[in-house]
Amino acid sequence: MKDDSAAMIRTLVGIAAISGVLIVAAFTITLPVITRNKAAQLKAAVFEVIPGAATVKKFVPEGMGMPNMYAGYDEAGTLKGIAVEAQGQGFADIIKVLYGYSPEKSAVTGFTVLESKETPGLGDKIEKDPGFQANFKALDVHLNAAMTALKNPITVVKQGKKTQPWEIDSVSGATISSKAVGRLMAASAEIAIPTIEKNIARLKEGAL
Repeated sequence: MKDDSAAMIRTLVGIAAISGVLIVAAFTITLPVITRNKAAQLKAAVFEVIPGAATVKKFVPEGMGMPNMYAGYDEAGTLKGIAVEAQGQGFADIIKVLYGYSPEKSAVTGFTVLESKETPGLGDKIEKDPGFQANFKALDVHLNAAMTALKNPITVVKQGKKTQPWEIDSVSGATISSKAVGRLMAASAEIAIPTIEKNIARLKEGAL
């Protein structure tokens, strides 16, 4: 009986060891592919939120806790905008987005959801609803006189109640997700926009 138990334990240990090796091998093999695919998706998203961009450079500003940013240039090397990654807690899980900022217009001019697990048919309207997406075609993010913070904080209002260019019109059936996007955009913009404007000369020169 003891011999049978010992044999069973050895068999289970052997199976577990083999399974572990196979999992590690599969991860090692697929990781480069996954990494390349994510990089390609991110690059496509940057072009989506920065109209007119033909090339992209990663912008690494000084300071701790800065979000990932990407400068987009046209074929002549003129700065067209900066894409900023942002994230925050949604209804179901973390929502990750990418938005484009135009220094010329002092406005957000593009927006896309990179990752979301919001409820299909409801919360995922932040990705699919044309009216909600329209909020980010010209979302005002002018800075105050000291260039240290937004002149008017980004806020979310009830659907159809938007009267100011810095307001986000929420989408019916996805109020919680709409507010989550508003919060993460507001928090991100308060950090990212002053940083971008502080480094605008460097960005225009492409010296990143």
